[in-house]
Amino acid sequence: MSERLSAIRPYHRIYVAGHNGMVGSALTRALRARGYANLVTRAHGELDLTDQDAVRRFFAETAPDLVFVAAARVGGILANAREPASFLYENLAIELNVIHAALRAGVKRLLFLGSSCIYPRDCPQPIREEYLLSGPLELTNEPYAVAKIAGLKLCEAFNAQYGTRYVSVMPTNLYGPGDNFDLARSHVLPALLRKAHLAAQSAARAITVWGSGEPRRELLHVDDLAEACVLLMERDVGGGVYNVGTGADVTVRELAETVLRVVGLDARLVFDASKPDGTPQKLLDASRIRALGWRHRYGLEEGIRLTYQWCLESGVFERAEAA
Repeated sequence: MSERLSAIRPYHRIYVAGHNGMVGSALTRALRARGYANLVTRAHGELDLTDQDAVRRFFAETAPDLVFVAAARVGGILANAREPASFLYENLAIELNVIHAALRAGVKRLLFLGSSCIYPRDCPQPIREEYLLSGPLELTNEPYAVAKIAGLKLCEAFNAQYGTRYVSVMPTNLYGPGDNFDLARSHVLPALLRKAHLAAQSAARAITVWGSGEPRRELLHVDDLAEACVLLMERDVGGGVYNVGTGADVTVRELAETVLRVVGLDARLVFDASKPDGTPQKLLDASRIRALGWRHRYGLEEGIRLTYQWCLESGVFERAEAA
């Protein structure tokens, strides 16, 4: 790590909200790999981020210099459909409490993690940052998207009114170590990995995939996202919104076929057209962050292989079965 090139110093106290989640844990890995050891973290049992008073006390006591807001309630289509109020309320509460407490504590630099689902359902492709609020959202994840839009706009408003340097990052679909493999809550890739693994264990000859298989999805390894986030803080960008993606997408069918190759499963794909497809396509234009020198490291099949290996080594599938 070169201090001359970085706006972050080793003595800076860095708070990673949501450090036990997939994104938060990737951020802590990336920060520590660069020599930033003065990290502040709290598990949910130690600090409930939906509790405004508790969050304010935490910021007053720890006085962080920089904040990464990676805490969120997340889930796939099924979880969003079952719990829309929870997705809207909890995500609003977390981001409002953390971002406002950061402002009150004098934190000038903060990075807020959003999602590509903030963009309209039928955006031109690839999706540029300025397409935000240019059309209706995808109904299957609208509550989550509305909450993330509010967090982004809060950062913009604080920058305009108080001179902070709060930046928002909108990643494409993420995967990697620490993902959620609960079939009732997971996104498409972890769900496919677990289904394929279970099918391989039971010698099943077919696995079911939600929807038609035709929607296109761009996927990014979570460690590549973490590198992008740390880069933005090191460059001390003054605010704004940055898409982060690979610039390439695949159909859900192609994704499922890749998962079968990785798992080593010779099985038939059965598409359940009674289940929703979600957004037809979400391909991000990441030229803004690429102009700063960021590039993704992992190709899709390589990234899925690494993730599956982590699953096998960590026992995550067995824990999911026992839950």
